[in-house]
Amino acid sequence: MDFIFFVLSIPQIYVHLPQNIRRTMKKNLALVFLLCCMVSVGCTGQNKEQGTEVVLETTAGEIRLKLYDDTPGHRDNFISNVQNGLYTGVTFHRVIRNFMIQTGDPATRPEGFPPHIDEQGDTITERIPAEIVWPKHYNMRGVLAAARDADEENPQRMSDKYQFYIVTGKVHTDDELDNLETAREQRDAEILFLKKQQENKEKLDALRAARDRDGVSNLLEKLQDQARWEVSENPPITYPKELRRAYKVHGGAPWLDNEYTVFGEVTEGMKVVEDIQRVKTNAKDIPLKEIRIVKAYVVK
Repeated sequence: MDFIFFVLSIPQIYVHLPQNIRRTMKKNLALVFLLCCMVSVGCTGQNKEQGTEVVLETTAGEIRLKLYDDTPGHRDNFISNVQNGLYTGVTFHRVIRNFMIQTGDPATRPEGFPPHIDEQGDTITERIPAEIVWPKHYNMRGVLAAARDADEENPQRMSDKYQFYIVTGKVHTDDELDNLETAREQRDAEILFLKKQQENKEKLDALRAARDRDGVSNLLEKLQDQARWEVSENPPITYPKELRRAYKVHGGAPWLDNEYTVFGEVTEGMKVVEDIQRVKTNAKDIPLKEIRIVKAYVVK
């Protein structure tokens, strides 16, 4: 309010000042106005969504999370897990420095958690559908994301119903991001090539039975070229300028982008997250000193 009064009073003072002082004031006022605009954008330009907030009270300190509204399945599932007390007592069972801290497995609670068993007596991995909102949500430092099984057994990239991670990560250069883009494209082209071989299995088998080596070679070369072209036309991941800047300045884990569901972020307590990632771990990335979530609750 005082600043606004000061600005409104300036024209009355300005007209009575010498010309050289007027020029200086004009430049300084322009700079002040620009800085005010920058402050305004910095406070409101990102993460405009309100989102539901959840607090994790851990043995290392308090972490406050905001859940995104455009990943409603993960938001609602997380809130349900919190309200049902499934995160009370769980440990941070996987910690990798400069990468992430992982928790949420109900089986790590002192009282344990009975697994779901199918008719054959095998444990059922409980999953929820993926909600990958790329490139809006990406694995920058401080985001909340769902853990999941590998693509081989989980090709739809469905999320674990309970386990989640918070990214700590590290800063990356443009060259590193370029290499990630290239590696992901090569990997997806190879996967598509293998799929095309399966689709053309009868043709390949017939050519091999006829001992037509040139025919086999030509068909495989054709399928590989098709796979590379199709992937290059729709690359699995590209980093626009604003994401590159975020990874170069703030850091994160970009190799997870567009493959894991990011559904929230840390709003307070990042220092606690950093403290957890620095604990000593064994060869399986399990902390030597147990760190637990004492209590989790939704902020009303």
